Amino acid sequence: MATSVKNNFLNHALASNLQQALIRRKDSVQEQHHSKAQEPNKASSKPVVLVTNGEGIDSPGLTFLVEALLRDALLDVYVCAPQSDRSVCGHSVTTGETLAVCSAQVSGANAYEVSGTPADCVSLALSGALFCWSKPVLVISGLNKGAACGYDTLYSGAVAGAREAMICGVPSLCVSLNWEKNVSCESDLKDAVTVCLPLIHAAISDIQKGIFPKNCFLNIGIPSCPLTNKGVKVTRQSSSRASLNWQAVSTNRNPSAGHYMSNQQNLGIMLAKLGRDASAAAAARRLNSNHRNMEIESIGVAGKLSSQQSIKKYFRMELTEKRQQNKEDYLDSSALEEGFVTVTPLCLYENGDMEIQSSVSRWLAIGLSDDQ
Repeated sequence: MATSVKNNFLNHALASNLQQALIRRKDSVQEQHHSKAQEPNKASSKPVVLVTNGEGIDSPGLTFLVEALLRDALLDVYVCAPQSDRSVCGHSVTTGETLAVCSAQVSGANAYEVSGTPADCVSLALSGALFCWSKPVLVISGLNKGAACGYDTLYSGAVAGAREAMICGVPSLCVSLNWEKNVSCESDLKDAVTVCLPLIHAAISDIQKGIFPKNCFLNIGIPSCPLTNKGVKVTRQSSSRASLNWQAVSTNRNPSAGHYMSNQQNLGIMLAKLGRDASAAAAARRLNSNHRNMEIESIGVAGKLSSQQSIKKYFRMELTEKRQQNKEDYLDSSALEEGFVTVTPLCLYENGDMEIQSSVSRWLAIGLSDDQ
C-alpha cells in the first residue's frame, strides 16, 4: 500500500522544530516535577523506563542511551539486558534451563545481566521478580548497532525485546543505528542517542496522556550520519533482508570448529557430574558410546556406513549485503538509506496495518504541532 508523502513525511519546518518542540515539552514536565517536589507529604513519582538491547549489557550504545536518559533526572531508569551479544537470536526464549541473573550498574542505573535472550530479559523484568515497580511506562530496546529493517526484524534479538514488551502489555520502542562497517564510529552512537531522545520523551509524555499509538510497537531507525538526517518519516516494513549463505567447513581447514565441539562435550560431562541437568547427563552417556564420528564436507557420502559410524558436519553462516526488492520511499530500508529517521509501527498481525499506519502519522503530526 503506497501512502502519500504528506501522510508519511513531516514537512521541513515541522521536522526542523522537532527538537525545540520536544525540549519545551520536557521543560514543562521538569517544572511539574519541581513543583511536586515542593509539595509536602507527597512522594515524587518519576516515569519508570526499562532498557534492554540485543548486543549485551556492556555495549556502548546501551551505555550512551542510559546516560542520556538519566542526565536530566526526570526518569527512573532500569536495565535488564543479555550477558552477551544476542543480536540475531530472534524471539527465542529459554525454557527448561536455569538462567543466571547478576546485579550490575550501568551509568548509575540499577541493572541486571541475564544469561538469556532479550525476550527473556524483558519477560523476567516485567514479571516483578527483579524490580520493585509493578510496570514501567515504556520499554526501550537500544541503542543497537546495525539497522533492523525489513525481514531482518524477524531475526533481530533487539526487535524481539520490544515485541515481548508489547505482548506483555507495555508500550515499547526499538532504536537502532544504521551502522556502516569501517565507516561508522562510536561517536555516531552518541549522536544517534541525541537524535532519538526527543522521540523517546514524546512517547513517554503521550503514553501518560493516553494518546500513544496502541496495538503496536515502534521500530526507530537512525541513519548512519545521525546529525545530518533529513527528518522523521513514518514508514512501512519492507521485504529486504540479508542473504544467508551457508559454507561447509571442516576441522582440517578450521580447527576451531573441532575445538569448540570438544569444549562443549567437556562441559556436558562436567554438568552431568554435577547433576545439574538431565540432558547434559544424556549427552555424557552418548559421549561414552562406541559410535565413531566421521567428519565430511560434501553433501553426499560414497559407499555405505556401518552401524557403528555416524556423520558429523560443520557449517558456518555468512551474512551478505541486503537484497532490496523495491525502493519505494515509504519503506523503512529505503528511507533509512536516504538519510531519514524512520519510525515503523510493527504489530503481531497484519489486519491492523493501515489503521496503525494512520494512527502513528497522526500522533507524530498532531502531537508535535500542539507545541508550535
